[in-house]
Amino acid sequence: MRCKSVPAPEIMVRAAAFTALLVSVTAFAIPFAHGAGLTIEITDARGRVVPDAVVTATAQNLPTPAAAANKPAIMDQVGKAFVPGVLVVRTGQSVIFPNSDSVAHQVYSFSPAKRFELPLYRGQAHPPITLDRPGLVVLGCNIHDSMVGYIFVTDAPYFGTSDARGQWKAGDLPAASYEIGVWSARLPRDAAVVTQRVDVGETPAVVKIRLRETLRSAPSASQDPRVRDY
Repeated sequence: MRCKSVPAPEIMVRAAAFTALLVSVTAFAIPFAHGAGLTIEITDARGRVVPDAVVTATAQNLPTPAAAANKPAIMDQVGKAFVPGVLVVRTGQSVIFPNSDSVAHQVYSFSPAKRFELPLYRGQAHPPITLDRPGLVVLGCNIHDSMVGYIFVTDAPYFGTSDARGQWKAGDLPAASYEIGVWSARLPRDAAVVTQRVDVGETPAVVKIRLRETLRSAPSASQDPRVRDY
């Protein structure tokens, strides 16, 4: 299998050459009686699992399924943090930003994929925001600088984030050749989406992706004492 790396839409803040993160990808079939499926297992250069990594899957030789009329996704705010910290949605989907915290927040994004600002609020004071362009939407709060969240907007029909074991699973995928994309907010800021072609047949495939880079430390939830809560 041949691996390539392509820039993530709207992700790069500075133009810099980036060496492919992928060291090795191993795919093998496992017996399963209920149709095709796909499991992605992601580790970093030290062999540590990569949770909350964005994973997308796009069939190369099948029509792209139309997006379902889903309810808006939810990016909440709890304990002065965005919950979930990483959210993946399909292009055109809306997202609600409720504030379930004990203090007010003022959510904003300066990302080219979606620029918006929600004035200072508690509860659910604002209508959903429609994310109509693929790319990365980086969220912040004008009151609490330590708050950072990520919404990855994709055209891919199959997507999600890896769990605490670094795994993402998709069941009952149509047999086809897929382009798999992997990206993590904890990789270097100029990192690219790692892509890999994977053939899914009548038995589920397991794909192990080991990244060359190590993860950055998880963001701290520390609060600057100079910041006033409202």
